[in-house]
Amino acid sequence: MIKNKADLQEYLEADKNALGRKGKAPKMYDVVWKYEILLRKCEYYSNSKGGILNKLFGAYCRYKKFKLGLLTGFSIPINVVGKGLCIAHTGPIIINSHAKIGDFCKIHVGVNIGADARKRECFPVIGDHVYIAPGAKIFGGIVIGDYVAIGANAVVNKSFPMSNVTIAGVPAKVINEKGVNDIIE
Repeated sequence: MIKNKADLQEYLEADKNALGRKGKAPKMYDVVWKYEILLRKCEYYSNSKGGILNKLFGAYCRYKKFKLGLLTGFSIPINVVGKGLCIAHTGPIIINSHAKIGDFCKIHVGVNIGADARKRECFPVIGDHVYIAPGAKIFGGIVIGDYVAIGANAVVNKSFPMSNVTIAGVPAKVINEKGVNDIIE
């Protein structure tokens, strides 16, 4: 969680490296990096203590994040995703505000991470270094371990707390024990 300027810089640098970006600022067309920067600034202004100026900057960042989210298709709430987030490209990504996603995760288009429709208070907890392929649906009060690769169009509705596995299918099941080797650096 980002609580101060040092945390903000650490998260921004980790996100930039995870995206493989060079330079100090995003190019005009790099809406993914711009969105991640706004996400982190919203987290900073929401979590840090400050006066009226922090509230104003926070409101401005939330507005810009919302507008860019409409353009990109991203609906990612603050304080949900750890540092080193890598969004592969634009397209719909929807994450519930109560879900927890660890550090250095890579998320592709068409991913939905949310609550169980029957038990609205149950949310996913996803570990560090997880790769989520296009179209994956992850929902309910489940736990995904570290270094897990989730296959394209997988429907994950039960826990996989073990590390270094690949899960895929409808419903998801372990298909091998390679995990994210060669997928996430």
